[in-house]
Amino acid sequence: MGLSNRDAAVNGPPPPTIDDAAGGDGRSGASADVLTPAARPRPLERTAFIGAVVAIVVYLLLEYFVFVRPGVDRGDHVLAVFLPAAILALCAELYGRLPAGLRASLSLTFGVIGLVTGAVQTDRLLVEGFSAGALCGLLPLAAGVVFLVIGGWVAWVSRKRGGPIWWTVVRRALIVVAALFLVYWVVLPVSFAVIATERPRDPVEAVDLGRPHQEVTLTTRDGLQLSAWYVPSQNKAAVVTYPRAWTIAQARMLVEQGYGVLLVDPRGYGDSEGDPNAYGWGSARDIDASVAWLRQRPDVQNRRVGGLGLSMGGEVMIEAAARNPGLKAVVSEGAGIRSVRESLLRRGPSWIEKALQYPYDLTQTISVWVLSGEPVPMSLRNASLLVGPRAVLFIYGEDGQEVEKAVNPVYYDAAFTPKLIWEVPGAGHTGGIAAQPEEYERIVLGFFDMVLLRD
Repeated sequence: MGLSNRDAAVNGPPPPTIDDAAGGDGRSGASADVLTPAARPRPLERTAFIGAVVAIVVYLLLEYFVFVRPGVDRGDHVLAVFLPAAILALCAELYGRLPAGLRASLSLTFGVIGLVTGAVQTDRLLVEGFSAGALCGLLPLAAGVVFLVIGGWVAWVSRKRGGPIWWTVVRRALIVVAALFLVYWVVLPVSFAVIATERPRDPVEAVDLGRPHQEVTLTTRDGLQLSAWYVPSQNKAAVVTYPRAWTIAQARMLVEQGYGVLLVDPRGYGDSEGDPNAYGWGSARDIDASVAWLRQRPDVQNRRVGGLGLSMGGEVMIEAAARNPGLKAVVSEGAGIRSVRESLLRRGPSWIEKALQYPYDLTQTISVWVLSGEPVPMSLRNASLLVGPRAVLFIYGEDGQEVEKAVNPVYYDAAFTPKLIWEVPGAGHTGGIAAQPEEYERIVLGFFDMVLLRD
């Protein structure tokens, strides 16, 4: 008894425990209002995340190794399978150790990309019809929904409440800014890369070109079979128009003047084999095959071959003309940028705008490279530099995309003579022939006549 009293007097009462200070529930009075209950993921959350990851990996294996497109080699897409799979596997392994904010960000990012991928594949199902390859696109669609639910739930339950009002406002503003950068620098460019490399084939529709056409098949040097139409020449010269679906009006104009016209479906589009690529990476090989085919035609004399391309086709024509001396004259309408190599070439934007745009273009370039398996093509400025002595006509619309108005003068300045440039009044993107039909005919036909019909 005496010893106990002495110990109490010397040592004093035992210090309060955390449970005592928090009123017995393990929380301090201040922390109860600020700290969140979701420091670690619940088992169901982690299981759902891993399940969605597995669904995406299975989709990648099916899409690129099982249900391959006609003419495509399975080895072309090894990187497209294993790099995303490795990133997803690493995130799944680390998921249980990540803070709630990072878990929510990862889930929401993967969710949007999964939904975009699934939507593209669903559109493919509607356009191309039922197929096992298109049906497997439901896997990323379902996984995207799961990711979004996880991300939204984690963000909600882990939100921080309490504390000074000013800090709450600042914190939420910082979160909004960070989210905007994440969306613009990661989510959007990756999503557009998916759309660019996975878009469905549009059906080929019969059209009247003014004269009968032949259905022909071209073989590229990498072994793809391309579908094309050919209207024989009446003036000993011929023009490749690219892509077929976008150049019908221009083809009719050329046919009326006696030119032979070869309308080509790009690889992965229409009835052509291969993977689609909306930026035209690797498609200069399509133009090479077209030029080689025309140069052997008996109705095309003295190798009088030109090319006309719209948008992506205009970019491909510039690249092809830089490397293929068989193209004597090219018209490029609506060319823009197709990789990070052109990102800083724009005229007009301030250095701040260019600095903000550069990460977007870099992410998109890396994503297209991974998904397509094609190397990044040369800068279109460098390609324009190499076009000479072949003639080139750059066309862009006064009301077209800002990027085409910013870069076409750069490409024109880089090219050697003979060269022309025309900003079409009142025209939108690739809308020159619709906005100024008579002037378009005068300038474009005059350009081809000058180069291809000279003796």
